[in-house]
Amino acid sequence: MSGLILDKVSKVYGEGDNRVAALNEVSLQVLPGEFVAVVGPSGSGKTTMLAVAGALLHPTSGKISIGGTDLNSLPKAAVTGFRLKHIGFILQSSNLVPYLTALDQLLLIGKLNKAGAKQSEQKARDLLANLDLKNRLDHYPEALSGGERQRVAIARALMSDPDVLLADEPTASLDSHRGQQVVEMLVREVKSRQKAAVMVTHDERMLDFCDRVIRIEDGSLVNI
Repeated sequence: MSGLILDKVSKVYGEGDNRVAALNEVSLQVLPGEFVAVVGPSGSGKTTMLAVAGALLHPTSGKISIGGTDLNSLPKAAVTGFRLKHIGFILQSSNLVPYLTALDQLLLIGKLNKAGAKQSEQKARDLLANLDLKNRLDHYPEALSGGERQRVAIARALMSDPDVLLADEPTASLDSHRGQQVVEMLVREVKSRQKAAVMVTHDERMLDFCDRVIRIEDGSLVNI
């Protein structure tokens, strides 16, 4: 039940005079059921922090723990499988596969996780229904509104029952009303399913829905 822990995590690019610290000894703990926003100017390290937390980038130094597992202890070949099962990503563009229906987007995750077909389909249907998408199961992304696509992305992120949810600007392409709907639903899922969640955002309208707001500047956290 440890959620997400970053312990003095740094990410450095280049050497000598060309050395750039994208992250500088970042330490943060996000507990299960906690929804944390990360804000800061462009180039401050928000996306790098999310990528490192999601095991998409390897830190230069420091430790990352997800659900009690130290990512540094995992063999390189095991990281992709761990990420698929334990980390859910929600991106700005929803990043849905254009030739898959809403239901098939989730079933693909079930197949990748080698889950049973019947169990996987029932879970996918339940997740989509819970996010008010019961009547959109057979719709392709182009036939869905921006808010609906983001809700499908939330359901897909929850399909593997991950320990951690990471959202990168999930409301950037939505108007205020749809953005609020998406974040409210995301918060509801985080609380009801006890997921540790981090949302990188520029959208100050959404901060009131978060348990904590963390600011990052020049690769360092300035308030926790």
